[in-house]
Amino acid sequence: MQAKNVMGTELAACSYDPLTGFSRDGCCSSDAFDHGSHLICVRVTAAFLKFSSARGNDLVTPLPEHRFAGLKPGDRWCLCALRWREALEAAIAPPVILEATHCNALQFVTLAQLEKHGFREAAP
Repeated sequence: MQAKNVMGTELAACSYDPLTGFSRDGCCSSDAFDHGSHLICVRVTAAFLKFSSARGNDLVTPLPEHRFAGLKPGDRWCLCALRWREALEAAIAPPVILEATHCNALQFVTLAQLEKHGFREAAP
């Protein structure tokens, strides 16, 4: 059975470069071992990366031993649902890629909250 996104359609990949997802398969899906619920695909911003680091989750510093090059603004990343909600409450939530955000994220935040922060690609 295919995973669904928050819009009820097939879950799209979030990012292969950098490779994201709890299972490092490019998708924001989760399993019983994912205690952080990495379900929300975001486009990280400089402000959010600073916020996350201040909360003890440095997403910028490379960790070559874990094949992690560090994130930079504009990268897509599967974010823990509660971290996104925390950022939302602090008025610093990064933009969300709805097509790549797993439907289980709706256990933590509302579709309206996600849609309000939905990322739209610029028209060419």
